Amino acid sequence: MLKSKLYPAIIAIIIAGATVTTSCKKKETAPTPTPTTTVDDDQSGASASNKAEEISSDIVSMGSEACDKQNGTLSSYRTSETSLLSCATVAADTVNKIITVTFNGNACLDGKTRTGSLIYNYSASPAGARRYRNPGFSVTVTSNNYAVDNNTVTITNKTVTNTTPVGFNPLTTNETWNINANISVALAGGGNISWSCTRVKTLLNTATAYTNASTPISWSTARIGITGSASGTRSNGETYTVNVTNQLIRDFGGCTIVNRHPFIQGTFVYSPTGKYARTIDYGTGSCDLNATVTINGVTYPFTL
Repeated sequence: MLKSKLYPAIIAIIIAGATVTTSCKKKETAPTPTPTTTVDDDQSGASASNKAEEISSDIVSMGSEACDKQNGTLSSYRTSETSLLSCATVAADTVNKIITVTFNGNACLDGKTRTGSLIYNYSASPAGARRYRNPGFSVTVTSNNYAVDNNTVTITNKTVTNTTPVGFNPLTTNETWNINANISVALAGGGNISWSCTRVKTLLNTATAYTNASTPISWSTARIGITGSASGTRSNGETYTVNVTNQLIRDFGGCTIVNRHPFIQGTFVYSPTGKYARTIDYGTGSCDLNATVTINGVTYPFTL
């Protein structure tokens, strides 16, 4: 009787022990969860900033030549920005000191289509400073339904002032201009970016591109440098700053690619709040459309 009563109890203990052992083994062999790591490789903000930089630079380039010549024609315009008479016309009002560049939607030499108009008002310039090349010359730019490849551009404020000293010697002193701008771009692919900047533009080869105050700058040979900073917001709420860390350079005489004059040298750092800074590098002077963006030590190539 005693033996028969013990068997069930012993079996129960063995089963319970087996269960505990099995349970412990399961815990010991369960895989350890692998922590997830998010890679910060979002290039959209840097790309949008690059687009704003390019658009703003083109606006200044067009105005520089229009205000320097003031002849109401595009027949001798040098650049991709305005394609002779195929994509724009110029109206020069020398009495009110206003120049209007109106685009017709045809492709310009650089392949970009532009619509709307840009208005350059230089009435605030001091007496005697009638041309873009004159020290003290100042022009304010506004836009009217202006768009580049369906990227709609609104200019809240944009002022360009020639800061070259009066009586400068072009053989030893380069011409310079201060640029202050506040623009917004509704991107064709969706979203928008606001962009406020303070820039210094330098005619790096003044000695060869500038002859004298009576002659327009030879824009077809101009080599332009850009320095300065910017800040703004994107439609996704991201705020950012931009700082040029190595002068950005365009060479209108030495680099033409399918009638475009891209940035070929220099770097700027795009710093979005709460994320790694992005360094955009245009290269060291080679005439190409290659550039890179570096994020947290990882470099990604892209085409301008």
